[in-house]
Amino acid sequence: MSPSTREQTIRLSSYLLAAVALVGVLELHLLVPLLVGLLVYQLVVSITPLAQRWFNTKLAKMLVVILFASVVIAAIAGAVFGLVSFFRSDIENLPHLLAKVSDILDRVRAGIPPFMAAYLPDDIADLQQKALDWLRAHVAELQMMGAHTLVTVAETIIAIVIGVVLSLREVDPHATPGPLARALTARAEHFAHAFRNVALSQLSISLLNTSFTAIYLVIGLHLFGVHLPLTKTMIAITFIVGLLPIVGNLTSNTIVVIVSLAHSPAVAVASLVFLIVIHKLEYFLGARIVGTRIKSQIWELLIAMMVMEALFGIPGLVAAPIYYAYLKSELLDAKLI
Repeated sequence: MSPSTREQTIRLSSYLLAAVALVGVLELHLLVPLLVGLLVYQLVVSITPLAQRWFNTKLAKMLVVILFASVVIAAIAGAVFGLVSFFRSDIENLPHLLAKVSDILDRVRAGIPPFMAAYLPDDIADLQQKALDWLRAHVAELQMMGAHTLVTVAETIIAIVIGVVLSLREVDPHATPGPLARALTARAEHFAHAFRNVALSQLSISLLNTSFTAIYLVIGLHLFGVHLPLTKTMIAITFIVGLLPIVGNLTSNTIVVIVSLAHSPAVAVASLVFLIVIHKLEYFLGARIVGTRIKSQIWELLIAMMVMEALFGIPGLVAAPIYYAYLKSELLDAKLI
């Protein structure tokens, strides 16, 4: 085998292994750990140059990792403390909460047609009974969901450790990697670069979504004399969860509609219509933002998102911009497009 043929075979093998790995991530439901691991790696690598102004490379990386670990631990502790405080304050006030739910049901029933009102619970006791019936009917699914959630959390923690270890890894100048290792490293670097571009784009999309939501909540509703509670909290949540592609928008929209429903069914419908329109607009604007950063046309990215969603569902839709950015970078590097 000639050297050029051997090099081409190794390169094609690295492409094949990369493709198998990326499809395997979606088939084995490892997308969340992969994205978290990449995020940790990129954060450490991006922040390290700032610390290198005062410390050497290895010490700077260690300090960044310690700082990152401290932030993660503080966030977990804060979340636990917040949950405990929530349950202490709200569970003790359970009668008031039930009365609020009953009031919401009455408002909704009064604001919708009679044929739709027939599907609503009559009172709190009926609502509790329906909830118990639903839990009994779906107990197996809930158990499986709980087990899957625990597995995902464990895999995510492992991914965080892997991301930290990779960011701390120093290449031994005396060690010469084999040709396949070099080719696979090039594939990994291209994928990490694609993830970085899409992540920065998602930050811009989240800021855009938060701006639209803030205008609606603070200005739009106030013009009609509607003042929703927890407005600042909803805006903050919209930005934070908006960093997650697709899923973040669905989460923030659901919260806004639920809070709007507590005011009146009309406001809930108005919020739902507004959020649907904005979500469709952001679908194209988001594709435009990502496409500009990865040097792709909007129609290319939309086709990739539709195909990935058809093949892998919501995980495919989330992964589509990253996967397509990676594919485009490999094609450009090979001078095929």
